[in-house]
Amino acid sequence: MATGTAPPTAHRPPPDVSLRRRVLAVVSLLSAVLLVVATVLLVADHLRDLVIGLVGLAVTVAGGWWLITGRLPKRVAGGVGVVAGLGLVVWAVVAAASDQRYPGLRAAVVAALLVLTVASARGALAHDVREIRERQVVRRTPPEHPVLLCNPWSGGGKVERFGLLELAADMGVETVLLDHGLDLEQLARDAVARGADCLAMAGGDGSQALVASIAVEHDLPFVCITAGTRNHFALDLGLDREDPRRSMAAFRDAVERRIDYATVNGRFFVNNASLGVYATIVQQEGYREQKVETSTALLPDLLGRQDRPFDLQFLDPDGTDVDGAFLIQVSNNPYALGPTSDVAQRRRLDSGELGVFAVTGATGRDAATLVALTALGQQRLSKNWHEFTATSFEVRSRSGRAYVGVDGEALELETPLTFAIHPRGLRILVPEESLVEADRRRARTVTAADLVRLARGIDPLAGRDGGRHGAAGGTTD
Repeated sequence: MATGTAPPTAHRPPPDVSLRRRVLAVVSLLSAVLLVVATVLLVADHLRDLVIGLVGLAVTVAGGWWLITGRLPKRVAGGVGVVAGLGLVVWAVVAAASDQRYPGLRAAVVAALLVLTVASARGALAHDVREIRERQVVRRTPPEHPVLLCNPWSGGGKVERFGLLELAADMGVETVLLDHGLDLEQLARDAVARGADCLAMAGGDGSQALVASIAVEHDLPFVCITAGTRNHFALDLGLDREDPRRSMAAFRDAVERRIDYATVNGRFFVNNASLGVYATIVQQEGYREQKVETSTALLPDLLGRQDRPFDLQFLDPDGTDVDGAFLIQVSNNPYALGPTSDVAQRRRLDSGELGVFAVTGATGRDAATLVALTALGQQRLSKNWHEFTATSFEVRSRSGRAYVGVDGEALELETPLTFAIHPRGLRILVPEESLVEADRRRARTVTAADLVRLARGIDPLAGRDGGRHGAAGGTTD
């Protein structure tokens, strides 16, 4: 198949940083300084109220944890904690505002500076469409024989509701429906045997991972169609999760990205693999139909102080042996964690690193303390929180087996579990418009050093991208 590949970016000089981005970087730095000054002036006279408000927030979160994971009478105590904590927060806000001149105006100034700092920083780091096109190495020749595998039940029937079969026929894309009793892996392999030069999947993340693994095995490009329920993989790719018809444009645009994938004991995944609490819950019969009810029923037993720790061990980057973690998550690229607007989302899919976080603790009280710190964005202060990146990772168990939730699929695997990242090993076709969203997502990782470099006319993202692969991981095939 003809590729129509553009010249590698390694042979081009990097595009200049635009005046727009340099100005935004300077604005962000200046507004950040003003924000610090304004915040100090606002808080200085009301430090007591601030402390009370933070304590109230911590009590609210800890009470919520008991309410969800405890049994009577702990659940009642948790409900009382939620009410008392919210009362403290409200009291602190009212007290701070009652004896202050123009409290609304001062708070509005702080809020406006915060918005200006963040918005200008992200705007400075994000490239415009012209810059994205200059930095990308893409293939624009559409596949000649793409095959789209469809799960008609996924996402409540999105395949039929959005007319994906008819749209595929108009675009010359062969479709294969997954029916009861059929094997998705075999359907994908049959498509390759018929001469498919591109594989696509309209379904959930587990199905996406399976079909993508066949594409990698045969060095074929893959297309993700957002017909699942949550579409976490599609979200992190920058695709439109609400309308799967827009992701079908990948067959026409044929813009190719190179992104990472990960494996656990050789099994392919695109999102994450979880062990401990989550993996145990997803093993339960009826979990998919009643996720909330199943989780609420099991959490008290899984996290109660009467239970034995989970049989999971690993080494942290310092070489310390960690035992008894009740939650371990290993992801294909790190997630952005914490109380932010993009919690549990990945800002890039081509970092070449696994993201690892684990939670230890012998009792539900330890867990409640950690959750309270997390609500304040200070989870790293807890000795029970472990978060790091790695190119490989191993989890052991004394029993020789462990439950694992791999992209939401319930498995039981032999230990040790060996995790590995495969940098830029997956060729994926995306609509050209998704490159802008992916670039904006990457720009959310903002540091003062990046802004200083931008103000000086140096693009900080150029060094992160692996040079010739470009901002969104364009291929150099």
